[in-house]
Amino acid sequence: MNLMHWVIALNLLLGGVGLYFAVTALWALKKEKPLGRFAPRYRFAVLIAARNEERVIGGLVRSLLAQDYPRELFDVYVIPNNCTDHTAREAFLAGAKLIEPAYPVRYKGDALRQAGDRLLGQGGYDAFCVFDADNIADPRFLAEMNNAFCSGAVVARGRNRAKNPAESWVSACYALYFEMFNLFFARARENCGLSANIIGTGFGVRTSFLRELGGFRTGTITEDVEFFAQCVAAGERVWWVPRAVTYDEEPNSFRLSLTQRRRWCSGSMEVAGRYLPALWAGLSRRQRLRELDVILFFAAPFVQALTVLPLGLTVAWALLPGGPGLGFLLASAGAWLALSYGAVTLLALAVSWRTGLLRPEMYPGIAAYGLFMASWLPLQVLCLFRRTTSWREIAHGRALTVGRAA
Repeated sequence: MNLMHWVIALNLLLGGVGLYFAVTALWALKKEKPLGRFAPRYRFAVLIAARNEERVIGGLVRSLLAQDYPRELFDVYVIPNNCTDHTAREAFLAGAKLIEPAYPVRYKGDALRQAGDRLLGQGGYDAFCVFDADNIADPRFLAEMNNAFCSGAVVARGRNRAKNPAESWVSACYALYFEMFNLFFARARENCGLSANIIGTGFGVRTSFLRELGGFRTGTITEDVEFFAQCVAAGERVWWVPRAVTYDEEPNSFRLSLTQRRRWCSGSMEVAGRYLPALWAGLSRRQRLRELDVILFFAAPFVQALTVLPLGLTVAWALLPGGPGLGFLLASAGAWLALSYGAVTLLALAVSWRTGLLRPEMYPGIAAYGLFMASWLPLQVLCLFRRTTSWREIAHGRALTVGRAA
């Protein structure tokens, strides 16, 4: 097999994975089946791990206490950890209950584990919901989660949206990224009976299932992705609840964005290494397609990182004696980049229009979205060889408010 044959074989293999995700994304075009409407029934424990979040924690707590849900059916707990500011005081003044960790917290998962163990021991809650400290919850969040659990969900995640989409081109790119994930991954999988994933915040789990898992038992820097893997490995799919909306504060700095996304890539790869064997073993269950879909989800960062191989082989082939030469390489690379960037920009425009984000302040982010997406590749390649092992604090400083979700 000559060099060009290797290039073709690798492109076919990697393209096959991409084609799978493109085909499943088409299910997003199907009309969603609305959840039933149920009287308030579930009693929720809402958990928020917070580290130096005094400027934003009050906004989240107040948005939760203002839910369109009976006040006696939920409690809001803040778990301040490793704080050097007044996070605990601000949370308490806003109306939250405090749970002080009994032992050192390395990752957010450690804080959730301690709070979960304490509340599971006390009893009295039907479900747990988890938020990040910089969030704002839509007034209908708990009511929609109640509808999902009454409809049969065991684990459910809401819709993540940016609360500062137009502050900078970077925050605009984050807003577009999450809207695309909501549409082409979460909604598509809900429509075809697969499992949505869990992205950081705004998810809920029935107490009975959490007990089966032994509580929150995660040990990586991406506790959300790890908890998702645990749920699917245990045979439960994550429901998508689009009207349970959480607004998240996004970075405005591209450098900070790279730091945050490198942690996401590294943590996802670590989770894949830990749980892919169990997920592979799950293919013997009845829900084989669901297990296979999640396996491909966890394999995706590795697949994307490996796209540098056919690229490198193509360069070598073009420059070898008898190859088409540098001119052909530059011309074909330029055409491919132009077409790819144009397609991504058109997709960003379409998603912006569909989600109500198409306004002048978003134009810089729409124009730069191709750059934002391309920047994932070097991060994934780097994480193949050098993993992030510590959680770095992402500062949040804008106590923004948002309107009710549509």
